Amino acid sequence: MFERDTDIYKNRDALREDYQPDELVGRDEEIQKYRAALQPVINGEQPNNIFLYGKTGVGKTAATRYLLSHLEEDASQYDDLDLHLSFLNCDGLTSSYQVATRLVNEFRDEREQISSTGYPRATVYEMLWKELDEIGGTNLIVLDEVDHVEDDSILYQLPRARANSNISEANIGIIGISNDFSFRDDLSPKVKSSLCEQEIHFPAYDAGDLQKILERRGQVAFRDGVLNNAVVRLCAAYGAKDAGDARQSIDLLMKAGDLAREEGAETIRESHVETGRHDLERGRIEEGIRGLTQHGHLVLYSLLTIHLQDETPVRSRDIRPRYTNFAQRAGRDPLVPRRMRDHLSELAMLGLVSVTERNEGRRGGTYREYTLSMNVDLILSALDEVVDEVGIHESIHALVTDDISQDS
Repeated sequence: MFERDTDIYKNRDALREDYQPDELVGRDEEIQKYRAALQPVINGEQPNNIFLYGKTGVGKTAATRYLLSHLEEDASQYDDLDLHLSFLNCDGLTSSYQVATRLVNEFRDEREQISSTGYPRATVYEMLWKELDEIGGTNLIVLDEVDHVEDDSILYQLPRARANSNISEANIGIIGISNDFSFRDDLSPKVKSSLCEQEIHFPAYDAGDLQKILERRGQVAFRDGVLNNAVVRLCAAYGAKDAGDARQSIDLLMKAGDLAREEGAETIRESHVETGRHDLERGRIEEGIRGLTQHGHLVLYSLLTIHLQDETPVRSRDIRPRYTNFAQRAGRDPLVPRRMRDHLSELAMLGLVSVTERNEGRRGGTYREYTLSMNVDLILSALDEVVDEVGIHESIHALVTDDISQDS
């Protein structure tokens, strides 16, 4: 039943998320700043604490893996350097206790692992300091998606462990990576001053950058003659439209390649890209919305109806009246404004909503505006239970009526 198919792909794994390219495209300025921030490590000095922020898929994690692999290789040339790297993804870790426990277990032998519950937090910290001092040398700890951690205790304790005399034999540097622009704003001043010692912002890729990225990946992934410029341009254009997300562009190119292989085609066509985009977008929307709480659904439904009335971008304070109305219709107590904004931030991290920061100067201050960034029909179909519970808003009446007519 199965035979190897090598007509389309030369190395399909080059399009996967864990592939590390030999060089990063469109990130020269950010790489230079990042390299300079890491320079104290090679000099044998106390490392900087570095905070990276930017939307999903703009190269923060890729740049970190790229530079740290070079740093580790170059550090091995110096006999007086003892460098240790720890990479922890905080997705699913909501507390400093969980982060500290995971770090202790990473440093310990498998036979000496501790459970994720049952210890006072101070005890876990003491275990962590002991492990770090036993390791010694310079320790760089990467906390990817650090915005998932709801309390900032660990973000205060780790950068100041040496200054607070918790450790004496090890130097610690923290690299925090966040997709949430508001995360750093919500940090306490004492944490912000240490964790954000060196800040690097990764802006969204433009279509030209994405095209270069796809061309490089395509050369490694596909056989000669399979990929053409029109397909690359189309994938890049969709990626630029989707908030400059390189990961989505690469996923789309791989989906198009899979469809071409499934069809038995000799080349990837633009029609494969269009079909692949629809399939990926539907899956992404359904998966993202499925993981939301009911209040997340209500916030999204509120923004959807405002969007259909051509009133976006919109501030959270102008979304709130509609959200409050929908929550009451659903028999739920509306959340306080800050918790409602948290749901908007979550929608932005999922790629369902785009955020624009505005600065009106001293009089108006800084604020955020929100708008939908995904297909309205797909979002609406995924919110069918919320629509049934809250009711059909006038802005979606025509869409719902059209769907009913097509079904019948």
